[in-house]
Amino acid sequence: MTLRIQLLILLACIILSCKQESNNHVLENKAEPDKEIIVEKKVVFEYDSSFISNSFDFPVGKPNANGYYNAQKFQENMHLGDDWNAVTGGNSDLGDPIYSIANGYVKFAEDYGGGWGNVIRVIHKMPNGKMIESLYAHCDTILVKEKQWITKGMKIGTIGNVDGEYLAHLHFEVREDLELPIGYGYSDITTGYLDPTKFIKENR
Repeated sequence: MTLRIQLLILLACIILSCKQESNNHVLENKAEPDKEIIVEKKVVFEYDSSFISNSFDFPVGKPNANGYYNAQKFQENMHLGDDWNAVTGGNSDLGDPIYSIANGYVKFAEDYGGGWGNVIRVIHKMPNGKMIESLYAHCDTILVKEKQWITKGMKIGTIGNVDGEYLAHLHFEVREDLELPIGYGYSDITTGYLDPTKFIKENR
């Protein structure tokens, strides 16, 4: 075998080796987000079953929404949640506490921008294994972090008005489809959404 052929064979082996390493690197990177999805949406509560949600309270005026009223109910004007306002009206509830409706796991807590402002999304697992999500929007402040365990009645944020875009209130949703995006807040298609007040009253 000539020296030239030997060099060509050696070069081909090096190229194949580099290609294999590159493919392995891609597969490793691809696995990370998949792992995150599994942890957050399927088995997260296996790590600490004490955070299973045995009961639910209202997100303002805990535990029974004392001092607040539901200014825009679920599906009123195609609304996908409830709008909680203080009975004193206007911006009088700006900065008031927002409470977690039950034990849970924070999957999102940041400024989403636009008309949503600061948004908190919490996953809850019920004793029957069903998992639901509570969403708290237009927050003035966020007091929890993503991937944090929280308990029922814990103060997780404060009521805001998205820098004056609205009068202060809490836009609150309950979802049974954990894959739903933030969305628009209004639609006559309610697949994946639950009536928040009805759900809480049925699971006190």
